[in-house]
Amino acid sequence: MITAIIVVVLNTAIACGYLIISKRKKKEDPLFARLKTLLMIVCPVIGPLYIGISYLCFRYLFSKEVDLADVIFKKDRVKTFLHADEERGRTMVSMEEALTVTDKGNLRNLMMNVVRGDIQNSLASISMALNSDDSETSHYAASVLQDALNDFRTNVQKCMRQIEKEDENRTEYILMILPYLNQVLQQQVFTELEQKTFVNQMDQICEILYETDPEQITSRLIENVCMRLLEIRSFDRCERWCERAVQKFPGALSSYTCRLKLYFTTGDRDSFLQVLDALRESNVVIDNETLEMIRVFL
Repeated sequence: MITAIIVVVLNTAIACGYLIISKRKKKEDPLFARLKTLLMIVCPVIGPLYIGISYLCFRYLFSKEVDLADVIFKKDRVKTFLHADEERGRTMVSMEEALTVTDKGNLRNLMMNVVRGDIQNSLASISMALNSDDSETSHYAASVLQDALNDFRTNVQKCMRQIEKEDENRTEYILMILPYLNQVLQQQVFTELEQKTFVNQMDQICEILYETDPEQITSRLIENVCMRLLEIRSFDRCERWCERAVQKFPGALSSYTCRLKLYFTTGDRDSFLQVLDALRESNVVIDNETLEMIRVFL
């Protein structure tokens, strides 16, 4: 009798101890732990032995260390495949074509798709919508365009103030503002007067870079400033940059195309042909745009 009481007391103590440990470690579902505890109390000796043997078998016979070598947790190693937006793709057309569409719903949908993209590269397209017969589309285009151009003006002013300080970060600001200026100015969304003002600023900044850190001048940068000066018909300054391009980058195609476009615009046939002959004798590969310009001129 005393032995049975001792067995029951020990069995109950083991069951209660298991319940307390499972609650502290929180590795097992609370309801499942209570059921195991009840089993050990209802079935003295057999219950604890069954649960203990089951745990040992699972722990040492069936449980294996998980190999995580092929498991990817880092986000930069995951390739995510996104399905194409078919509905948006079916509605994407050029702004010129969209403005001729009488369906205002489709026109507004296109306008929203353009605005959702890179606005800085779509200013010219948005400006076309200003002449739309749909008042809602034209009003929305005007609002978006005004905000974008105001941001551009503010950013240029901030960078100009930093450049004028002539500190150690001057070149960094110059290299940051020049592509930004070109990106917007090449779309020609400003009035003629304001376009000239910003192009003059671009030319001024390029001059500062050429004088202070000429090693940072690239053929693309010279090409950009040449094209912007050519658009405002500042032929003298454009020619000056063309000459610099020849000096610094004699083997670059842009060193030839900038001069060809300059002489094409000014109608200087002799100079055009001289540059063309020099281009033919060089090893520079000519692109389709340059070939088409040569055909038109000749």
